Amino acid sequence: MEKVLIIGANGSIGRILSEKLSDHPDYTPIAMVRKEDQVEHFKNKGIATVIGDLEQDFGHALQGIDKVIFSAGSGAKTGKDKTEMVDKNGAIKSVDFSIKYGVRKFVMLSSRGAENAEKADESMQHYLLAKKAADEHLKSTNLPYAIVRPGSLTDGPFTGNIKIADIFNEKGDISRADVAAVLIHMLDHGIDGKQVFEILSGKVDIEDAVRLFLKTGQAVT
Repeated sequence: MEKVLIIGANGSIGRILSEKLSDHPDYTPIAMVRKEDQVEHFKNKGIATVIGDLEQDFGHALQGIDKVIFSAGSGAKTGKDKTEMVDKNGAIKSVDFSIKYGVRKFVMLSSRGAENAEKADESMQHYLLAKKAADEHLKSTNLPYAIVRPGSLTDGPFTGNIKIADIFNEKGDISRADVAAVLIHMLDHGIDGKQVFEILSGKVDIEDAVRLFLKTGQAVT
């Protein structure tokens, strides 16, 4: 059983990840949370936790970890300073600690539009620039990674189906449950190398879509 640290476990996608991984035959989730009062939710579900604050030194949380999913975000109600500290600097530190402690794969939850963040609307540009900076830092390392960039997130049901491309020339959304399933799939030891892609809600099974995309380099819709 590989130990998977979920950074941002108390977020909406992080909670889904924790529960899905707790039932997975190959992985043991470790939920990284910022506050002591967040531990009980995971404890009640039999999920191990570790306290770690992205704005502080949290290197201890990476010790003994096999793989990492970074799903943290500062949230829509915070200012640019929090975006900088969490979405950019927190992610960068997570990558650096992963390298230091020998993590074997890093799965980054990014955002659609990060690739061309400079062209984004002013309301989203700072957020996307922070995501892009974190992504570029991860890409500059020798750490095996997957950078997953979903469209607008919804609370819709799990469908198990997506469409996938380097970059979509269209807007679209996708449920958090489907995003979580993609992030978990990218932990697979059989998916080697370094991957970056965007995902939207679609009609193709997640495993099939990812496999075809990685094999051909072409969009799967």
